[in-house]
Amino acid sequence: MNTKTTEEKKKPVASALIGVTILLLIMISLSINTGSLKVSMTQLYEGLFVAYDPDVATVWDLRFPRIIIAVLGGAALSVSGVLFQACMKNPIADPGVIGVSSGASFAAVLVAGLFPSLYFFTPMLAFAGGVAACGLVYLLAFKNGLNPLRVILVGVAVNAMFSGLTQAFNSMTGGNLTGVASIANANISQKTWDDVYIIAGYVALGLVLAWMMCYRCDLLSLSDQTARSLGVHVTGTRIGVSLIAVMLAAISTAEVGVVSFIGLIVPHIARIFVGSNHRVLIPFSALGGAFLLLLADTLGRTIAAPYEISASILLSIVGGPMLIILIRGSDKTYGI
Repeated sequence: MNTKTTEEKKKPVASALIGVTILLLIMISLSINTGSLKVSMTQLYEGLFVAYDPDVATVWDLRFPRIIIAVLGGAALSVSGVLFQACMKNPIADPGVIGVSSGASFAAVLVAGLFPSLYFFTPMLAFAGGVAACGLVYLLAFKNGLNPLRVILVGVAVNAMFSGLTQAFNSMTGGNLTGVASIANANISQKTWDDVYIIAGYVALGLVLAWMMCYRCDLLSLSDQTARSLGVHVTGTRIGVSLIAVMLAAISTAEVGVVSFIGLIVPHIARIFVGSNHRVLIPFSALGGAFLLLLADTLGRTIAAPYEISASILLSIVGGPMLIILIRGSDKTYGI
């Protein structure tokens, strides 16, 4: 009986993972052919592996880097949200909402504007900015423990401060510095393969580390006393999970810019389909986040063509109401 029950539970989880993977592949295919230049899958294959095709070469150089960065950035942001929600025990924790992304963004624009020669070190310096923002939120919110509502309110204030500093720096440069403007405005239209090489290794490492912490994330969902009785160093584990979450958010922000609410929306949708087991929740959220950011970026390219609407703007339109709904519905569960 128990074996049958376990098998029944595995089937919908496997179906959900397969389903979101198929959706992501379809979205990639659609995004490749979104724009004035279109190529068939056969033409794409032949242009990449058989004979040179100028149309395929154009798509390869202009669209593929943008698609890959959207996929990696969305995966990193959504998994970052999963980790923050686990270590804070807060259903509305998100790297954008609590100021981590804006702190990383501010550090990234400083590097792009003042030290362009350090371009390839931008993710690491953005990580330092994200750590500083996260530490500031924890420090200011701590008062006889970390109250979930206090963390969010302090995070919103820190987010506003760093966002203001980023926009002020962008204004001071007159918007003439492409790197600064792309980060400040969350613009991924000018990305190249060099950007892909920078983000790919960091995101891969962050996702592997996140998955390795899945069991500890499950334990953090228990009460602190219960977790300690199971041999978990709660404070140390929270710090470790938070650092991985900050790294993923900072890396994405350094390349994509500040994109809020992916780390909020995707984990909640993921829990509906696969439950709260982080061993499944993390890969599902990664796929879901990749799909959502790529969807938002593709829609932004088509809604007002030939002009573009930033993916961050579209996600804010959806994420704002989502945040309100979650805040209104969270008091019974989290006592905030």
